[in-house]
Amino acid sequence: MLKVESIHVSIASVEVLRGLSLEVQSGGLVGLVGRNGAGKTSLMRTVMGHLRTTRGAITFDGTDLSSLPSHGRAALGIGYMPEDRGLVPDLSVQENILVPVWVSKTLKAADRLDFVYQVLPELKEMRDRRALLLSGGQQKLVALARALAVGTRLLLLDEPFEGVAPALLQRLAQVIAGLRGSELSVLISQSDLNHSHSLIDREIVIERGANRAPS
Repeated sequence: MLKVESIHVSIASVEVLRGLSLEVQSGGLVGLVGRNGAGKTSLMRTVMGHLRTTRGAITFDGTDLSSLPSHGRAALGIGYMPEDRGLVPDLSVQENILVPVWVSKTLKAADRLDFVYQVLPELKEMRDRRALLLSGGQQKLVALARALAVGTRLLLLDEPFEGVAPALLQRLAQVIAGLRGSELSVLISQSDLNHSHSLIDREIVIERGANRAPS
């Protein structure tokens, strides 16, 4: 489904990814593990088109992503949950969920909301609440819901469990576990696997922007 081949990425002349490679199979759930600053977020942002590769290739179901803008990648069915959540504070929960759906030419808002509220029914109860009034954990749930609304084939979840209270952490893990067995592929980045070891099919370790060499 997703294939990253020896990509190199630089930010302000500093190389943040140095020949990183990985694959996520259809329906697979892969963990990308590395310390802070290892390049996990840079990889996610590169797949979404926010950063450009200087070398290497990224393909999604056989489609070369290099020439596609960010919205074009989302249109392929890729949903992205950034580490900082990236919600619009003055928009309601439901409006935040629908932001990427509104720019889609193929997704129907009512259908995607039905799906999201089926997976995360607690958000339906707070759908009219402004995002700025939510706790950090609740904002994580909304960011996950937004990714689910547009991510019909692949989810990129950047540090979904970071800074979340135990109760909401368990809820996030429950939702992600519920995606197993579907055709949806998931790539989760984390500093460690304490919260998702039982969820993932395969672990990829990143160090200083590259795959960790076998020990």
